[in-house]
Amino acid sequence: MNRVEHKLDELGSMKNYPAELYYDGNLELLERVKVSIIGSRKTSKYSREQTHKLSSALTKAGVCVVSGGAMGVDAVAHLGAGASNTIAVLPCGINIKYPSVNKNLLTEIQNSGLLLSQFEEDAKARPWSFVVRNELVVALGEVLIVAEAELDSGSMRSIEFALKMGKEIFVFPHRLGESNATNELLKEGKAKAIYDIDIFISRFGIVDTIEAKQDSFLEFCKKTPTYEEALAKYPDKIFEAELNGNIEIKNGKVFAI
Repeated sequence: MNRVEHKLDELGSMKNYPAELYYDGNLELLERVKVSIIGSRKTSKYSREQTHKLSSALTKAGVCVVSGGAMGVDAVAHLGAGASNTIAVLPCGINIKYPSVNKNLLTEIQNSGLLLSQFEEDAKARPWSFVVRNELVVALGEVLIVAEAELDSGSMRSIEFALKMGKEIFVFPHRLGESNATNELLKEGKAKAIYDIDIFISRFGIVDTIEAKQDSFLEFCKKTPTYEEALAKYPDKIFEAELNGNIEIKNGKVFAI
């Protein structure tokens, strides 16, 4: 576990700059344009699909996705971005993979992306440490995207941080009676709705930097590799490609569609 030695300009919006900031992984991701994505741990199928689609599109546009490594929206955002294009901010020491259900995901991010924490090694997650984590997640992003949230959820504190920091907040449009917190933000004019992901992505004006990598993955799949071969060569592409309908896995083989 290493310390981030230089101050990050984007953290100047926090109430108090972190006394210490620890990391493990690719520190160069901090130099990229970053977007923070948060939301409920228990999410609808709609929110999961849109979050995955959005985080994947952000990555293709060269934008790094920041989230909190939790279940639900966080995990989907990290998966959609791909382990090498995401930053997970933890509410505990980096050596503790919390929550344990996301241990494999967090390990992948540690190996090819970036883990960040304000807490020393072996520090366990506490109720107050989630609030500290949430402020850092919000501060790192150029904007905050709230995929789904209820009025009494932990996401409300992150929304408060974003409003105090003057961050733009974006949400997915939800039906009445669902994701009441994001619908309330829209009603009060505190957030903007993402009606078209491509239009939203275009605001960053960044050229697609990994299209060639995506193409090479699909070309590889045209050779009908085994699932194990594809997973070993492209560990952060299998889930995304299957979810988007680009590949089909059948009888231990991967087929390009």
